[in-house]
Amino acid sequence: MAIKTSSLPLQKTQEAVSKLLVDYLESSIKRESNVLNQYPPEFINEALKTKSFFENGFGSVEALSNFLKTYLIHTNHLHHPGYMGHQVAVPQSLSGIPDWIHGTINNPSSLYEMGPAGAALEGYMIHWMLDQFGWFKGTDYNDFKRYPANGSGFLTHGGSIANLTALSAARAEIAPEAWNEGSPKDIVVMGPDNAHYSILRALSIMGMGKNSYVPVAVDENEIIDTQALELVYKKIQNEGKRVMAVIGNACATATGLFDPLDELADFCEKHHLWFHVDGAHGASAILVPSERHKVKGIERADSLIWDAHKMLRVPALCTAVLFRNQHHQWNCFHQKGSYVFHDSQVVGIDSMPFTIECTKSALGTKLYWSFALEGEQAIRDFIAHSFTQAKELYTLMQNHPDFYCPYPPASNILCFQYKPDILTNQEQLALRYEIINSSPFYITSCEIKGKRYLRVVLLNPLTQLSDFKSLIKAIEVRAEKVIS
Repeated sequence: MAIKTSSLPLQKTQEAVSKLLVDYLESSIKRESNVLNQYPPEFINEALKTKSFFENGFGSVEALSNFLKTYLIHTNHLHHPGYMGHQVAVPQSLSGIPDWIHGTINNPSSLYEMGPAGAALEGYMIHWMLDQFGWFKGTDYNDFKRYPANGSGFLTHGGSIANLTALSAARAEIAPEAWNEGSPKDIVVMGPDNAHYSILRALSIMGMGKNSYVPVAVDENEIIDTQALELVYKKIQNEGKRVMAVIGNACATATGLFDPLDELADFCEKHHLWFHVDGAHGASAILVPSERHKVKGIERADSLIWDAHKMLRVPALCTAVLFRNQHHQWNCFHQKGSYVFHDSQVVGIDSMPFTIECTKSALGTKLYWSFALEGEQAIRDFIAHSFTQAKELYTLMQNHPDFYCPYPPASNILCFQYKPDILTNQEQLALRYEIINSSPFYITSCEIKGKRYLRVVLLNPLTQLSDFKSLIKAIEVRAEKVIS
C-alpha cells in the first residue's frame, strides 16, 4: 500500500504561515489584544477543529491557515509590551527561524556527524560563554584544540536537565563508585532554603532523595545567610556525612536577588567542596559592566548553569552546563553505546557522551542566531535595559502610597504588594488573576517568607514607562473588585 504524503503545496503553505506569523507579531507589538485571553481546553480544541484535522488532515492551505490563525489567538502574546510574566524570553521577531530550519532538516547536534553545522555553532558559543568567566584558554572561539586548563560545557534543553547534569558530575567527583553501586548514603548537598525545585528533583532522580538536601537559612529577602554555613557544615560532619556540593543562587527565581557568591566560594575553597552556581537567570549579569559585581565569585564555581532562553533572547529551551575543570565533564557519565560512541576517527565535537540527552535539537544554532541578528553588543544592551526597567518600576511604586516593595531590584525581577495592610495573601493572588484575565497585562505572583507578592519579570524591550503607569492604574481599578 502506498503511503500518503501531504498534498499541501510547499511554497504556498510556507508563505501563508510566514504571513500569519508576521501579522501575529505586529498585532502583539501594537497592543491590539490583551497579552492573554484564556479559554477552557474544550473550547480551544473545538475552535481548532482538532478532531477533524487529526483524523483527516488539513487538506488545503486555507484550512491550515485557519487552524494557525485560531491557534495564535489562543496564545500568550509575549511580544505585547504588557507581558511582564514568567522568566521566558521575549525573542527577536526573527528568532523562530532556527526552529523552522531544524524542524525541516531534523539534524540532532549531539552527534557531530548527524548535525555538523549546529554542533560547530554550539562549540563556538560554548567557548564564548566560558570566556565570560575566564574559563576559555584558546586563541579564538573557533579554536577547538584540547587545552589542559580549559573549561568545558555544552547546551541542553533547560535548567532542570542542566542542574541534574552538574550535580551528577559533583557526585562522580566525591563518589566515583556511585555509577556502578548507586549513591552512597552519606553524601548530601547544602545550599539556600529557597533553591530552585529542580535541585531537589535532581537529587531524588539520582537516588539520593530530596532529604539529602540540607537547607541553609536565608534572610528576610531569601538571600543565603553565609554566617550559618559553618554551623550547618559542622552538623553534617557530626552526623557522619559528606557534602557533595554547595549551591549558590544567581539569582533566586522568585525574588531575582543574588547570593553572595564570593563568600560561598571562600567557604567551599576552605573545606574543599564542590561549588555549583544555579545561574539560570542571573548569570547574564556578567555581560553588563555595571551589573557584573552582583555575580562576583561566579568564576570560582566548579560548575554553573546558564539559561539562554531567559535573558539572552533565545526561544525555549536552551541552557548551558559549564565546568571550570574540563575533566569534570569527561568523568560525569560512563555508559557506552557502540553505535554512536567511538574512541577514535571522530570528526568534530560530540556532546552526546556528556549529556543526559541522546538526541537534542540544534541549540547552538538558536543561541548563535540570537546574537547574529543584531550583534553581541545588542544582547548586552538588552540585559542592561531590562535591569533598568525594574529600577524604573520600583521607583514609581516606592513613590506611590498604596504599593510596597520589600527590596530594591537586583535584576529585572520585582516583587511588590498592593495595599498590604488591607489585602490578604489570597486577595493579592486574586488580584493577579483579575489583572491577567481582564487587563492588557500579564504578571505573576510568588511567596516570600509566607507573604504573597505580585511579581513582574521585565523581558520585553518595548515595555515603556507609560506601560508601568498603566499597570499601576490597572491594579488600582481591579483591586476594587477584589476588596469588595
